[in-house]
Amino acid sequence: MAIEIQIEEAEVETTAIRAQGAGGQNVNKVSSAIHLRFDIPASSLPDGIKERLLLLQDSRITREGVMIIKAQQFRTQELNRLDAFARLHALVNSIATPPKPRKATQPTYASRQRRLQTKTQRSAIKAQRGKPVE
Repeated sequence: MAIEIQIEEAEVETTAIRAQGAGGQNVNKVSSAIHLRFDIPASSLPDGIKERLLLLQDSRITREGVMIIKAQQFRTQELNRLDAFARLHALVNSIATPPKPRKATQPTYASRQRRLQTKTQRSAIKAQRGKPVE
């Protein structure tokens, strides 16, 4: 049951920039890379999704809550724009379902016995390291 969140294009600011790296003369002449800026606090996303996005430890999210995605994989501006939007949608949709709350459980009897057994073995090994008793 995956939730699909749609982001309106009016909330996203895209800028065409020159791509970095190899590419010959084309890379120096054509602004084919896309800089996508998405302001999370000002968006129309539900509050829970905004909070989870802002809590992400992601280098693409600034302190002000603006997500910046740079797409320069393709040679055309349109393909890079589609790639940037796809990456934005993938990130938002990965956060869309809230995490399941953890249920506290007790360790099983067998796991407690195994733990005590390994502690006893380790203690015996360490006791043998001392000076011999005469």
